[in-house]
Amino acid sequence: MAAQRGQSEYVLSDTPASAVVRRDDERARAIPEAAVARLAVYLRVLSGLDEQGVRTIASEELSAAAGVNSAKLRKDLSYVGSYGTRGVGYEVSVLIQQIERILGLTRKHKVAVVGIGNLGHALANYGGFPSRGFPVAALFDVDADLVGVPVGGIPVSHIDDIPRICAERGVSIGVIATPVTAAQHVADRLVAGGVRCILNFAPVVLRVPDEVEVRKVDLAVEMQVLSFHVARRADEAAMSSTSAADPQQPANGSAVSVSDVNGAVIS
Repeated sequence: MAAQRGQSEYVLSDTPASAVVRRDDERARAIPEAAVARLAVYLRVLSGLDEQGVRTIASEELSAAAGVNSAKLRKDLSYVGSYGTRGVGYEVSVLIQQIERILGLTRKHKVAVVGIGNLGHALANYGGFPSRGFPVAALFDVDADLVGVPVGGIPVSHIDDIPRICAERGVSIGVIATPVTAAQHVADRLVAGGVRCILNFAPVVLRVPDEVEVRKVDLAVEMQVLSFHVARRADEAAMSSTSAADPQQPANGSAVSVSDVNGAVIS
């Protein structure tokens, strides 16, 4: 029984493929959601290094490139069964394969974009989707003037055809880039077409069956969170300046409560 060692993980050549898939599924279920997001960041960094011909990388270098501390990175990579080699680090190509397998990127995930306005149009033309295993397979809109018009080489279909076309083309991920008023109707039609993962850009909470995964991208909320951090840093800088000018003031490092920051409330 032959074995190959990639980092600290052994891959047995006569292990049934079903056993490998089962082991990966068990690992994936054990990974915290925050760690999954970081794994995607590591994969982006590693893919760039691989394109540059980099063969190995130390955990400190990878953590710095990804913007996390090295202890957190090593913990995250332990979820995929990779622990590196002392004095060598991680093999870039092997680590890419391990992360891609855990993230389910070993097969293509066809994408449908619904709502071909400014955002939907940009998403339909984004070249990063197919290069990362997410080819756009269908486009939908309610505007009769757009139906039949190709965007990014794909003709736009009417939203009434979502269930049929998504089922025929094997779409697994739906992207909702519609106004709020249409989002729930679109989600219902995507689910009817067999789509089980939805990326929602509309600022509304969707009602979907339990087996459907929804990721919400609310740009306004993200801006508000950034505003909080900008305001907090400005207040910290002001307190530091005051402390330097008046030694009687509390030292820098005093806690800043949420209510002190322009009245912002972050839930």
